[in-house]
Amino acid sequence: MAEKTNQAYPLAPTNGYTRSDGESLVSEDELKRQKRMKLFMYIGIFIVFQIIVMTVFGLAVMKVKTPKVRLGEINVQSLNSVPATPSFDTSFTTQIRVKNTNWGPYKFDASTATFMYQGVAVGQVSIPKSKAGMRSTKKISVSVSLNADGMPSSSTLGSALNNGILTLTSQAKLTGKVELMLIMKKKKSATMDCAIAFDLTTKTVKSLQCK
Repeated sequence: MAEKTNQAYPLAPTNGYTRSDGESLVSEDELKRQKRMKLFMYIGIFIVFQIIVMTVFGLAVMKVKTPKVRLGEINVQSLNSVPATPSFDTSFTTQIRVKNTNWGPYKFDASTATFMYQGVAVGQVSIPKSKAGMRSTKKISVSVSLNADGMPSSSTLGSALNNGILTLTSQAKLTGKVELMLIMKKKKSATMDCAIAFDLTTKTVKSLQCK
């Protein structure tokens, strides 16, 4: 009796379509291409972000501003005047303040602050070589002594003393360098221009204005 042989046949896909090896390779290549595109996109975004950060850093941090020099509060120790001569002498203490708003120290050389009456020098004070730290104010305490010994006889000093108000000006110029990131140095000159009004009756400072 002949034996019946059960032969197995491969099942056909339910959708009636079989994927070939070529199509599988195409699909893998497409996935790799998409991954590469995403990688390039992320790299591009990172580069743009870095450019933005560097631009902001350059504008906000690396921009060098000119430091400011001002006189601080004045404490009068003596103030004498003689309208008839005319003459005056005064001594006081104050501070020369160097304000540095940069993201690096400002190192400046020694200089001099000159006090004047109508453009004629009536005294000076030395400003030592020093440094104003990053985004800080350097305060230099000084003692000042002024007098009218060098004033010309034709000056209007007598009238000013009779009016009871003595107005003086003070000027100074500092030269130095702002140092950024320990590698970049930028030369900057800071100037001071102040006007001081003394009340001869109360022997106090009536006003102090700097620009």
